[in-house]
Amino acid sequence: MRNKITFETVRNIGLALPGVEESTTYGVSSLKVGGKLLTCPAINKSAEPGSIVVRVTFDQRDELIGEAPDVYYVTDHYVNYPSVLVRLSRIDRDALRGLLRMSWDYVTSQATRKKRRISRRIR
Repeated sequence: MRNKITFETVRNIGLALPGVEESTTYGVSSLKVGGKLLTCPAINKSAEPGSIVVRVTFDQRDELIGEAPDVYYVTDHYVNYPSVLVRLSRIDRDALRGLLRMSWDYVTSQATRKKRRISRRIR
């Protein structure tokens, strides 16, 4: 039997990524990088219990859901946000590690783009 994936597992994997810190979002534990959300438990009532929300691009979300709809999904509440819902009971550690890295890449690239836009305005 494989080890059960919990938010503690998510936290341990996520905190190994550069600059990731534990924080809170809407009153629940979350992981952020540069103050920007990476992942947290999905607390909206539309999400299935035992799910997390992970920030990814819309294209990445579509690809993940297309490849593994038993693991990844989205509800109407989250559809307009660049994120995907993940059933922790259905994902394995390697896939979770890759997903968190994908999210880290997305969130840090967004921060870099924003800094470039600001520095162009200052010049």
